[in-house]
Amino acid sequence: MTDYLKLSGIDKSYGNAQVLHSIDLQVTAGSRTAIVGPSGSGKTTLLRIIAGFEAPNAGSLTLGGSVLADGSHAVPAHQRGIGFVPQEGALFPHLNVADNIGFGLLRNASDRQARIHELMDMVALDPALLRARPHEISGGQQQRVALARALALRPKLILLDEPFSALDTGLRVATRKAVAELLGRAGITTILVTHDQAEALSFADTVAVMRAGRLVQVGAAKEVYQRPVDADTAAFLGDAIILPASVANGRAHCELGHITVDDTLLTGLQHIVLRPEQLSIVVESSQRGADRGCATSHGVVTHLDFLGSTCDLQITVAAAGASLPVALGAAQSGRSISVNAPTNPDIGVGSQVRITVTGSAHVLRTP
Repeated sequence: MTDYLKLSGIDKSYGNAQVLHSIDLQVTAGSRTAIVGPSGSGKTTLLRIIAGFEAPNAGSLTLGGSVLADGSHAVPAHQRGIGFVPQEGALFPHLNVADNIGFGLLRNASDRQARIHELMDMVALDPALLRARPHEISGGQQQRVALARALALRPKLILLDEPFSALDTGLRVATRKAVAELLGRAGITTILVTHDQAEALSFADTVAVMRAGRLVQVGAAKEVYQRPVDADTAAFLGDAIILPASVANGRAHCELGHITVDDTLLTGLQHIVLRPEQLSIVVESSQRGADRGCATSHGVVTHLDFLGSTCDLQITVAAAGASLPVALGAAQSGRSISVNAPTNPDIGVGSQVRITVTGSAHVLRTP
């Protein structure tokens, strides 16, 4: 697949404050890309430059082979053929749904009404809502109207600026899935900006992680999650257990035992990353034995936050080589780790647990 959208060396400053530093990004046609990062990382500024609401101080931007900005000139936003869906939809409150969707269409166009009905069907909205005002429909419906409005002029690219952030959790997930399926079926190239890592990973084919105005890692969603470039990226993209380890011959020796790693070349003292789903935690009284070939260690639960189907556990791991049973005092001499795990009614504060690690750990490369 060829690059459809290409950003090269994009810089942006406001006065003496540089917001973006030499951003390079390539987006393939028909793909979904998520730009994710904490507040203030520069992701919305980058989206506004792509849309044409801001101009870069340096660098170039091309879309479908056409230069949109190159430092000397910039194509105005309304001439770029890009659809934009802002936070909370930003619908016109004095217009009904039909007029919001058809805002960019010619008033006297013969196919105007047919196009509006086509868009309502595309975003799975009941035609009965066409006469409703924005305040008379739900938040999820408002976001679909905003998306339909952005799709009305058949844009080359759709930009989504945290469009689900104002929705309740359940509605947010359902709306996100519906929008992803819609854009996928339509084959529309899409860029989503969000600070929600779960949203980025579930929505996008490609994830671009921003920090302090720089792109620190770009890759397939699964690759970025499983093989983060550094500890900050690992922690930002989800719960992560980061441990010092002695690495040799493709294995790491740490408090959780001897664990296979994903890099057979690195040796010496390194840091490894494990995700919570790689850890199985059971009480020591359980008759279940350790899985053959898996690293096993022991510890004591010192704190528990109940979250419903999952819980956050603080576990103090016994020193390497400790034998059963694990006494609380002995365990407290080891390292404390935080793990989000499925809720187990048999596990509480003070429980002695066995920790089994499956899969490979990712070794963080030292800069």
